[in-house]
Amino acid sequence: MDLTQYLTDSGPRWAVDGRFLPADFTLSALLQLPSSKQAKLLQESATSDSASGKILAPIDAVQEVWAGGVTYLRSRQAREAESATGDIYQKVYDASRPELFFKAAGWRVVGPEDPIHIRHDSRWNVPEPELTLVINRMGEICGYTAGNDVSSRDIEGENPLYLPQAKVYNGSCALGPVIRLCGGPDMLREVSIDLKIFRQDTLVFQDQTSTRQMKRSFEELAACLYSELDFPHGAFLLTGTGIVPPESFSLQIGDRVQVSVGDLLLQNTTA
Repeated sequence: MDLTQYLTDSGPRWAVDGRFLPADFTLSALLQLPSSKQAKLLQESATSDSASGKILAPIDAVQEVWAGGVTYLRSRQAREAESATGDIYQKVYDASRPELFFKAAGWRVVGPEDPIHIRHDSRWNVPEPELTLVINRMGEICGYTAGNDVSSRDIEGENPLYLPQAKVYNGSCALGPVIRLCGGPDMLREVSIDLKIFRQDTLVFQDQTSTRQMKRSFEELAACLYSELDFPHGAFLLTGTGIVPPESFSLQIGDRVQVSVGDLLLQNTTA
């Protein structure tokens, strides 16, 4: 089942598999439920009205987006290369505790076709395509979406303590176009992830990976996030990237970025 949020004449409204849900439906209410009960609620709540409108980010304002780092070997290698203290990334790659950090409040997240942002005080800005988990209040993985963890790699490379500035700023997190409910992480073990960047209609960068290349499991990341934090409205977790453009490449204003996670396609233009 696919959950989509649309902008309608009366405001944002959720839909399931192309049919509007009641106007008062919220993702937060769905994520209060065990994953085993979510499909029944959606089936019983769906109206006969066909959904239409501009597609918004599939998140409520009250949810938080977190992210995991150094979960792929390629990410560890890139972070080591960019940093003067690269050994810390080897240590976290091998450690029992994963790297987790806050990325965005729900109201800051941009959706499909909305602009993502390039920091003006950074020389190396890149998209990071990531499978993004949707987790309910109880910590169960119940769905996923495509995510773009836009990052300023030179800021973090200068000093790892600058991670929040390298990761958290206007237009640095995009999600969408839908939440695909999966009832658990088993179907996510081998999902392809693809990144394409177009500049003036010319493909200037392309790469792909798969979740099978991950060092850590989705269950491990979710369990660590929830170990000492409550998420009464549920949470989103970007699970790390295995695609890192080289230092010779940086986003420019007007670039079109396509992130594919399985058959979910998230497109944004830089500003």
